[in-house]
Amino acid sequence: MPQFPPGQTLLIDADDTLWENNVYFERAITGFISYLNHHEYSPAEVRQALNAVERETILEHGYGLTSFTRSLVACFERLSPTPVTEVKAQRILGFARSIAEQEIELLPNVAATLAELASRHHLILMTKGNHAEQADKLARSGLAPHFAAVEIVAEKDPPTYREVIHRHELAPHTSWMVGNSPKSDINPALAAGLHAVFLFHKDTWVLEHATVDQPPPGQHLLELDSFAKLTAVF
Repeated sequence: MPQFPPGQTLLIDADDTLWENNVYFERAITGFISYLNHHEYSPAEVRQALNAVERETILEHGYGLTSFTRSLVACFERLSPTPVTEVKAQRILGFARSIAEQEIELLPNVAATLAELASRHHLILMTKGNHAEQADKLARSGLAPHFAAVEIVAEKDPPTYREVIHRHELAPHTSWMVGNSPKSDINPALAAGLHAVFLFHKDTWVLEHATVDQPPPGQHLLELDSFAKLTAVF
């Protein structure tokens, strides 16, 4: 029997919650580091440099594949002992294109679980990133009919969650954020007054790592290791 009664609102993350995402970026980064083949910096140091560049790029250009591509080029320019030629630039762009060409790979039991949850609860997709990219992934996933609304936001922080709560007239005591990122899905949602469900994913992006906050009094934080287990709770 579900632990919580019908009529809950579930805000559900997309990337690495509904479908695989970061694993493709990790493969591209591995190829990029190998191609750079730096003789002064170790692969780990190159990755640290790329992480730093990505943080800078996100602040100026937001999330998404275009931003990631900018980061690869900028990192290569910073670390390469020789100028970036057109041939090298195209090779770097190829790493990013390999991500864009990936088919949507739903995580196990996502489609069936969403269908069951939608029969009892109010589902809203809430994802951050480039609007066109995220909308395209949702359309290709085939999951859109399960959601009553879609929120594609530039950042997931407490003010953004509060705006979504206000816009959809949500009751925080029956509303939950479900996702794999402590930094974007769990901690800011709890800070905004929502309950949260942390779904562990082994390939969560390193820039989304954070210590999971304890829920404030009166709020719930659940931790599950698979999307399908949501039906045992809701």
